[in-house]
Amino acid sequence: MTATGTQPTTEAIREALSRVQDPEIRKPITELNMVKDIAIAEDGTVDVAIYLTVAGCPMRDRITKDVTEAVAAVSGVRGVRVELDVMSDEQRTELRKSLRGGVEEPRIPFAEPGSLTRVYCVASGKGGVGKSSVTVNLAVAMAERGLSVGVVDADIYGHSIPRMLGTDARPTQVEKMMMPPQAHGVKLISIGMFTPGNTPVVWRGPMLHRALQQFLADTFWGDLDVLLLDLPPGTGDVAISVAQLVPNAEILVVTTPQQAAAEVAERAGSIALQTRQRIVGVVENMSWMELPDGSRMEVFGSGGGQAVADSLTRAIGSDVPLLGQVPLDQRLREAGDAGTPLVLAEPEAPASKVLNQVAAKLTTRSRGLAGRLLSVSPAGR
Repeated sequence: MTATGTQPTTEAIREALSRVQDPEIRKPITELNMVKDIAIAEDGTVDVAIYLTVAGCPMRDRITKDVTEAVAAVSGVRGVRVELDVMSDEQRTELRKSLRGGVEEPRIPFAEPGSLTRVYCVASGKGGVGKSSVTVNLAVAMAERGLSVGVVDADIYGHSIPRMLGTDARPTQVEKMMMPPQAHGVKLISIGMFTPGNTPVVWRGPMLHRALQQFLADTFWGDLDVLLLDLPPGTGDVAISVAQLVPNAEILVVTTPQQAAAEVAERAGSIALQTRQRIVGVVENMSWMELPDGSRMEVFGSGGGQAVADSLTRAIGSDVPLLGQVPLDQRLREAGDAGTPLVLAEPEAPASKVLNQVAAKLTTRSRGLAGRLLSVSPAGR
């Protein structure tokens, strides 16, 4: 018996462990069959053996700490020792099957009927308009609102999301399933996690499609509220693949005030006429520069965002709003380079306030037509 006269029970220890979640899968370790053994000594010392999914699990220290703290809080426990083991191939297979609901073949959960995950494709007509900056800031802003958020870096050739979210972590592989790393509360996956250094990706269309399919189907995202896809500029292979793989995805168009950029952005939005996807709205980036005297300098002109919204509204026959105008601020670029998005680094900055407002609009509006096919057809059909 312990000095307090209270001997902890196996049931009490297991109950405490049921409140410990795997940091990557976000499910209780008891539910994932990660608890190998529990042994309680007469002096109140508890030995807990835990299975890790893979030998090189990057979260081994976190799991050890969480298990130790949970068990130590049980009445009568005088000490905790944690031993780590590794799952067998058979155990990993069973884990993968249980996480996929017994479905053997990979499937894209966001394309399943009844999926409540809102999927946004962040698109632009041309490069250099700040599409990736908008994506990471919206993702972090949504996560700060308490939502479960994921980001797919679908810009295979020009991937930049890991750097902008400040992580060089790689996914953990559990058989054929990947556990995405997290940064600032956001789960993410990118081809940059699989290529050494700054090696360029030189692929043709079918390989781009397969990579995107793996990001969506072979990654265990868990129960996401929002998934953002940072698309490459234009209306090429990836945009078409996304429409095929996740037909209920909605398009968010990013442009600048410049009329030339706006015209190109209209083309990116107009792909919805071909794919029958919903356009959720337009974000105008680099709208103006705030000067010390309080005036504004419109470096790239004005009106581009509203022009795109108006043009797309006419083209698809339903309202496409201008969701926000993000001021030109060098801190937005600096924060991205530093790996801490501006909405976190300086939440009171004017650009941060606009991006937070856009995030609020995207996450609080009613479902409306989301996920439904538009009753429009391309001209001439």
